[in-house]
Amino acid sequence: MTGPLRAASMAQAEAPASARRPGLVRWLVAVVQTARPRQWPKNLLVFAAPLAGASLGRPDGLAYALVATAAFIAASSAVYFINDVADAERDRRHPYKRYRPVASGALPQAQALGLAAVCIAAAEAAGFWIREPKLALATGVYLVLSLTYSLVLKHVPVVELLFVASGFVLRALGGAAATHVPPSGWFLLVCSLGALMVATAKRFSELSVLGDEAILHRPVMRWYTPAALRLGQRVVALVMVIAYVLWAFGEHNAWMRGWHLASVVPLAAALVRFDRLTGRATSKPVEDLISRDVPMVGCELAWLALFAAGL
Repeated sequence: MTGPLRAASMAQAEAPASARRPGLVRWLVAVVQTARPRQWPKNLLVFAAPLAGASLGRPDGLAYALVATAAFIAASSAVYFINDVADAERDRRHPYKRYRPVASGALPQAQALGLAAVCIAAAEAAGFWIREPKLALATGVYLVLSLTYSLVLKHVPVVELLFVASGFVLRALGGAAATHVPPSGWFLLVCSLGALMVATAKRFSELSVLGDEAILHRPVMRWYTPAALRLGQRVVALVMVIAYVLWAFGEHNAWMRGWHLASVVPLAAALVRFDRLTGRATSKPVEDLISRDVPMVGCELAWLALFAAGL
């Protein structure tokens, strides 16, 4: 009898530990989901400036760019944690976002805010770790603007689009600061226009899918119409291509000028494809259209190859 009793006692002692594992796994999954890993590819914009400046091969190139990428992943994750806490009630009325961990209760709000604080500390520490305070400044400004947007400015039409776009631009500036590449005016203009185009497309997609219910989730939608957003997206895309062409024409080196002008073709093709994809009623995030559509990725890789050839 002693053997069976001892075995039963050991099983009872081990049961709580094994019971905790599924709960811990669920919690970790909830944390990762809230951090939005599918949105992390947008942080690759950090590589825009070092790539344009052909600085990735320097000692402070690739490694520092990776540190900057990690810093913005941490910063953006902090914003997502805080934003989900602020929008929990509204998300519960959304057909898709109600399943987010904070809205569904899988991740308690206090824990989400605690994780946000850890992410903010990590993002700011990254710049000082590589002795580049300008990176810390870029992530700090990103955090301030993003949180201001989440708490106040997301209800102001047009202004909220500019703030969403500023997050993309700050990523590019953070990469420039980390790798010591001074950004040019044309670089900032093209990045800003591209970011504004994506932000406008996000609003158009939301309005197309949700219709009148979009106002319940995002009150600022009452000021937009699908036609106005669609026109705005296309106008910004056209101005972006024009700015890119003017930048390419401005190259003094004939070799670089030729390759960069050639790269306009796949860039324009990517924008046309993006316009077609965002014109469809889909609940998929706009970022997925950029990074997961095969023809779109093909155009992006063709642009990158021609652009890199010019360097």
